[in-house]
Amino acid sequence: MSDKKFSRTLVTCALPYANGPVHIGHLAGVYVPADIYVRYLRMRGEDVLYICGSDEHGVPITIKARREGCTPQDIVDRYHRIIKDSFTGLGINFDIYSRTSSKVHEKNASDFFRRLYDKNDFIVKESEQYYDPEADEFLADRYITGTCPKCGAEGAYGDQCEKCGSTLSPEELIDPHSTLSGATPVKKKTSHWYLPLEKYEPWLREWILENHKEWRTNVYGQCKSWLDGGLLPRAVTRDLKWGVPVPVEGAEGKVLYVWFDAPIGYISNTIELLPDSWEKWWKKEDTRLVHFIGKDNIVFHCIVFPSMLKADGSYILPDNVPSNEFLNLEGDKISTSRNWAVWAHEYLKDFPGQQDVLRYVLCANAPEAKDNDFSWKDFQARNNNELVAIFGNFVNRAVVLTHKYFEGKVPAYTKAEPVDGEALGQIPALKESLQKSLEAFRFREALATAMNIARIGNKYLTDTEPWAVAKTDMERTGSILYVALQICADLAVAFEPFLPFSCEKLRNILDVCICAGTDHRAGEAVTENTYKEGECAALHTVSDAAATCPGAGKCVCLSWDKLGQRDIIPAGHQLNKAELLFSKIEDSVIEAQIARLEAIKAEREAAEKAKLAKVVAPQKEQISFEDFEKMDIRTATVLEAVKVPKTDKLLKLTIDTGIDTRTIVSGIAEYYTPEQMVGKQICILANLAPRTIKGIESRGMILMARQADGKMRFITPQEVLVNGAEIG
Repeated sequence: MSDKKFSRTLVTCALPYANGPVHIGHLAGVYVPADIYVRYLRMRGEDVLYICGSDEHGVPITIKARREGCTPQDIVDRYHRIIKDSFTGLGINFDIYSRTSSKVHEKNASDFFRRLYDKNDFIVKESEQYYDPEADEFLADRYITGTCPKCGAEGAYGDQCEKCGSTLSPEELIDPHSTLSGATPVKKKTSHWYLPLEKYEPWLREWILENHKEWRTNVYGQCKSWLDGGLLPRAVTRDLKWGVPVPVEGAEGKVLYVWFDAPIGYISNTIELLPDSWEKWWKKEDTRLVHFIGKDNIVFHCIVFPSMLKADGSYILPDNVPSNEFLNLEGDKISTSRNWAVWAHEYLKDFPGQQDVLRYVLCANAPEAKDNDFSWKDFQARNNNELVAIFGNFVNRAVVLTHKYFEGKVPAYTKAEPVDGEALGQIPALKESLQKSLEAFRFREALATAMNIARIGNKYLTDTEPWAVAKTDMERTGSILYVALQICADLAVAFEPFLPFSCEKLRNILDVCICAGTDHRAGEAVTENTYKEGECAALHTVSDAAATCPGAGKCVCLSWDKLGQRDIIPAGHQLNKAELLFSKIEDSVIEAQIARLEAIKAEREAAEKAKLAKVVAPQKEQISFEDFEKMDIRTATVLEAVKVPKTDKLLKLTIDTGIDTRTIVSGIAEYYTPEQMVGKQICILANLAPRTIKGIESRGMILMARQADGKMRFITPQEVLVNGAEIG
């Protein structure tokens, strides 16, 4: 973070693409860390705006619509709703979650383009692009398919072969054709507008490489690599029908390129939320802008979008761009197309009431510095061994004992001992560490620090044994539980950014509220109308609860400032009934999730094998009839079969050729056992020159058919023939 003092913070999250649901990779990479950060800032009483929305333009959406026989609007409407509900279900509550298909965005994106156009900030370039003469439409690379020149797989796209992973261009495809009509595409000239990024390269070098060395290594390094490689003009328009129309003459049939259009969505959504005051969030120099993104979006948020903002000249620039690496699933790359993912909306159905468990695991295992892995066994272990056994166990013991010995009222602290100060004295240092980690976007580190507060509480109860002390000294027992309950209150504050549902439950048990932040969903600070007589609202105007909380004097208000204090909950305060914060997750629940993934993998592998089986190897070089006549192919029967010692693939076969009895060594042990071979009639190449294999003379070769998936089968006569019958 720069040394500059800011009056407010604008936090944006990468707009999820509305052609499918969000999965744990998206959550771990962008949305959970952003939500933690926003909740923390609001607990500090800072003025924060939290912006996101669906990215609803681009070729993949039109392709999906064509496949499903519906309109692009149908696709984005469906997934916008699923994504929005998933975020809400996980407690990720944006001030606004809008969409780039809105009228507000269409106008704002058009106006943005027009301002740059009128200032001559674009250049126009003519190029030849693929065109479907039957559909009368230019083709994006994904609308062109053909045979991969690298692996021979059919159905490779014009930009990539999903079978072998090779990056391609449409020119490289064998037998390319349009997915719209099946026609062979032709080249046709077209013009597009380009943002001349090279013009901004000197400025970008100074702004990023000199002034933002505090950015994460992966972000800084990727930016440096792009800048060192030299920037080139980047197209901002496309020949498509779905998107924001290019608002100038001569641009009929063209829309704004999705990566020009989408980041403007942050501004559009702010305008939609705060039409009269949005400019202070985007144009006031005392606003701090922070983009949370995945690593595949770094170049767009650090080079392309800032260049767009710089070209306009009236907007602030991002102060930081925290970007995580990728999260894998059970050791394999998460893939939407292969259905290899844990989907947020499905998780919420399968694990009702356990939203915080997923938030906790994704943060504890976040891919902040390198790719990381999510496994269901680790998910279970972290819940059972950390949330249940450490956090939940401590709170439950403290509250249950208070009800048992003091009728649920916080006892007086009248009999102190050094162990009390030793426990409570550690928390202010943990608070400082927690703050530093959160402000440096080190959320894994921050979460571990918060859990250490629970560990301190557990150790304190184990060391002081209030259940034993209660037999002889109730005054000391009360002092022990007083200290324990102060630590419970510390946990309710420290974990609020990470586990909002569990902390709400904990606050209900302690019968306290939390005061923090502002609510821009209403466009103004939360006011007294949120307060009902006899209870305190969960969200108040500022962090100084004692001075401004509407419920002051009627309830116990927590705030970030109180974390680490020794008298958060006063003696005599009545607690509510104890309830478990977390529940143990049983093996059967995890096994069901693992079985689901195994079924997906098995189905995928079967489909891939079936697809491979249809792939035919290309024809070999021609031979003459005379060459063919030299081959002596005959029927033969296997008399004996044994495995060749110290090998995995070789069988030694004794066969009757009708001419003689001979030995052939064949690499078929991975397909057939010796027992399966005995008595089988086969075809052999009888006049192949002898060859010694593993010390055994092999005379001939068995004829086999091999599929593209590697599966091999014998060539056998349709009916039994005499041994030695010639084939030809």
